[in-house]
Amino acid sequence: MNIVSFFAGAGGLDLGFEKAGFDVIWANEYDKEIWETYQKNHPNTQLDKRSIVNIPSEEVPDCDGIIGGPPCQSWSEAGAMKGIEDKRGQLFFDFIRILEAKQPKFFLAENVSGMLLGRHSEALENIKELFRKAGIGYELSFEMVNACDYNVPQDRKRVIFVGIRKDLGFTYQFEKPNFPKQTLQDTIFDLQENVLPAKETNKTNGSDCFFPNHEYMTGGFSTIYMSRNRVRSWEEQSFTIQAGGRHAPIHPQAPKMEFIEQNVRIFVPGKEHLYRRLSVRECARIQTFPDDFIFHYQNIAAGYKMIGNAVPVNLAYFLAESIKKQLKANEPKQQVLEKVL
Repeated sequence: MNIVSFFAGAGGLDLGFEKAGFDVIWANEYDKEIWETYQKNHPNTQLDKRSIVNIPSEEVPDCDGIIGGPPCQSWSEAGAMKGIEDKRGQLFFDFIRILEAKQPKFFLAENVSGMLLGRHSEALENIKELFRKAGIGYELSFEMVNACDYNVPQDRKRVIFVGIRKDLGFTYQFEKPNFPKQTLQDTIFDLQENVLPAKETNKTNGSDCFFPNHEYMTGGFSTIYMSRNRVRSWEEQSFTIQAGGRHAPIHPQAPKMEFIEQNVRIFVPGKEHLYRRLSVRECARIQTFPDDFIFHYQNIAAGYKMIGNAVPVNLAYFLAESIKKQLKANEPKQQVLEKVL
């Protein structure tokens, strides 16, 4: 089945669907810092570099599915939480505009859990209704999932919308995963050695890295960062991998931060040398990108941003497999409907 991808980023969602046997024939990404990474890792996909607001629907290829994660900063609990009032939040409407015009068999949209906050309830219901009424309409399924349940070594709560075109005669059912929990030891233990600090002003080490992208951001830690523990042990799963390198979790070689008072913690005295941010490659592993997926950037912050904004590949793969299975299982029903019509 052919699908198209919007707000593709580095392509974590796309890679998961490709692993499940879908063909991502066309993708859209507006951020020029990401283009090289996407194109080199998805050589068979045509990349459109315009903002979605400037893309006429007739220029989007016909497809069986549309996937994407409209920018989430507007809905984030860590951000301003402006939601649909922010221009970035309004990009949902362009996603729906193209969905309405192309009428694929299904769509999948991903966003942060912050959009479930009460202050966004009216906007969220409006988006749901627009999804349901797009074109001939979609049967909408909606659920908050935690990536840690989907073979991803990370606490990461996200909202998933899946729509099935009404004439296909069924509603998508979210399936319960059954994976053992993956820990930091399972995921990044072999990367302890040969990591490099970023060069001056956090520029990349490039080909000097012993392992691709195995370098970490340097610089101080803000009072907000130091307000709570940022260390997970080897036996635990990672904190959420965020899009900002300065907010990357601390490597599990370090002991958990010492509590001083409310909103104040310090690195354990005498152990300060153990506290470094996770490297770009370690973050990529935690997001379940394969090691042969290389991130291209000049400033290391761009590497963290691409990875932190991505959908974990294993989560995307599970959802893609589930959608494919349910589409196939309902093919007889679709054939009956076609005969009746």
